[in-house]
Amino acid sequence: MTKGTPSMGKKSGKKNFMRCRRCGKPAYHLRKKRCSSCGFGNSAKLRFFNWMKNSKKKSCKK
Repeated sequence: MTKGTPSMGKKSGKKNFMRCRRCGKPAYHLRKKRCSSCGFGNSAKLRFFNWMKNSKKKSCKK
């Protein structure tokens, strides 16, 4: 197989992410079976860190 443009076309057809059932964001990894945004599939608790507090407040105001 050669490098460059011809080999880029062979990358299509592989889907890694889809919409998460719990948070609705397109962050559920089909191969890892977990959501990178809310942690669905990994634990029953929502994925949350203290450094996320400001971003959570901003997203709630919308």
